[in-house]
Amino acid sequence: MQTTATLTQEHPVDASRVGRPIDVVSLYPKDMNIYGDWGNVLTVERRLVLYGYEPVMHYYNQGDPWPEQVDMVLGGGGQDSGQKKITDDLFKRADTLRALAEADVPMLMICGLYQLFGEYFETIDGSRLDGINIFGVYTEGREKRMIGNLVERSDRFGDVVGYENHSGQTFLRSGVEPFGLVAHDGTGNNGEDHTEGARVHNVIGTYMHGSLLPKNPKVSDFLISAAAEHRYGRFEPEQSQDQRAALEALDQFAANARRVAAARPR
Repeated sequence: MQTTATLTQEHPVDASRVGRPIDVVSLYPKDMNIYGDWGNVLTVERRLVLYGYEPVMHYYNQGDPWPEQVDMVLGGGGQDSGQKKITDDLFKRADTLRALAEADVPMLMICGLYQLFGEYFETIDGSRLDGINIFGVYTEGREKRMIGNLVERSDRFGDVVGYENHSGQTFLRSGVEPFGLVAHDGTGNNGEDHTEGARVHNVIGTYMHGSLLPKNPKVSDFLISAAAEHRYGRFEPEQSQDQRAALEALDQFAANARRVAAARPR
């Protein structure tokens, strides 16, 4: 089986074709980065290059200076202990993150950070972690863990393939748009209403690990195009033949991975 590293070697990119910076923040990678979520960062970085942009990566952890320019924010999942570690710092950045969301800066928040971008997370031991209220959702810890391969249907992205692993169950407030819909009870946000994730402005929250973006190019390209529009007013790929070939190879690799993942038992 080919890997992304192999695909990169087969389709080298002319570095002189890469320009136009896009500033990407990886949010709390030390504490919120499990179940393959690092692959989301690597995918965005690689696809930006293949579209002819220059990815400027900022790995933001507690106490770090916040970047002056932000065009995209990516956050991963973590254990309850990791969420508790970053909560104070997250609240210091809450106004900034809310302003970025309202300015249509694209963001992808997985699992634990999805929960903390909501109203609150009440853990299974009864403690409450307040969120920063970007999503109109709340989460309650439950005994039963929801874990397994997952395919959901999104009006914007079609079938989205990933892997959920969470005991927190999230409920959407009235009028909140889910990221997608799941077909089976016991899956998705809470196992009851067949919703999965949430969307507001250009911000996506989801329980989909996997990691998500390598297998779902439509979601990756949504984030990238929104970031380019935020920075430059429009998304305009400037690609060499090698860049186009490398992107096509990655998309084929993703299609094969999606078929395998979607066929796996839960």
